[in-house]
Amino acid sequence: MKKFVLILLFFSIIPLWSQSTPASKITTDSTAVAIDTSDVVPVYFKENFKENYNGTAFKYEEAAPVKSIWERFKEWFSEWLNRTFDVQDSARAMTILDYAINTIAVLLILVVIYLIVKAILNKEGTWIFGSKSDANLIRYDEIEKNLHLVDFEKLIKQSIQSGEHRLTIRYYYLFVLKKMSEKELIEWDVEKTNSDYLYEIKSPQLKANFEYLSYLYNYIWYGEFELTATEFEKAKKAFDTTIQSIY
Repeated sequence: MKKFVLILLFFSIIPLWSQSTPASKITTDSTAVAIDTSDVVPVYFKENFKENYNGTAFKYEEAAPVKSIWERFKEWFSEWLNRTFDVQDSARAMTILDYAINTIAVLLILVVIYLIVKAILNKEGTWIFGSKSDANLIRYDEIEKNLHLVDFEKLIKQSIQSGEHRLTIRYYYLFVLKKMSEKELIEWDVEKTNSDYLYEIKSPQLKANFEYLSYLYNYIWYGEFELTATEFEKAKKAFDTTIQSIY
């Protein structure tokens, strides 16, 4: 009981003791916080200052590189191989692609070489992809301009020996025009058409023969119709017969 009374007395004295402490005893340290009393001078950014920071050194976010068409094609090819042949290794897929490209390139080079050699051997007078008849037209325009100076009998013989049947028919047709012009059956002009010459011919038989020869010439030469040996002999005989009738 005595202990309880003592404890109660002790706790009742503490609040009275704390209230009796003088306010003058509480002091503050004036040096704890420093107060800046100097004048504040505002600072401004220079105009267009951002232009000084546009270089790559000031770019802290790297943009994803743009893939080229070739890179996208390789990715597509790799995915296609994976789907079709279950090729999981991308490096292996690129090796297959490189091999395929190299093979195609070699084949294209061989084709171009073949066409060039073929053009040279055939003595084409134009670009390797041009028509043979177009090449001959370019080469033989000069013959038409100098029709009366050309030895057609020699040219016909040479073309027959070389197996150029279409060219032989062309020589034959120009030879007919030359003979008719020499006999004054027509008036030769490089600008005239077959119909113009047909109108000038007076002989009914020669007119009929020339009309048939014009048909053969247009069909074989301009139509690029390749003749068999039998067809060539038949056409050759028709030209020879007409030429002999003009002499």
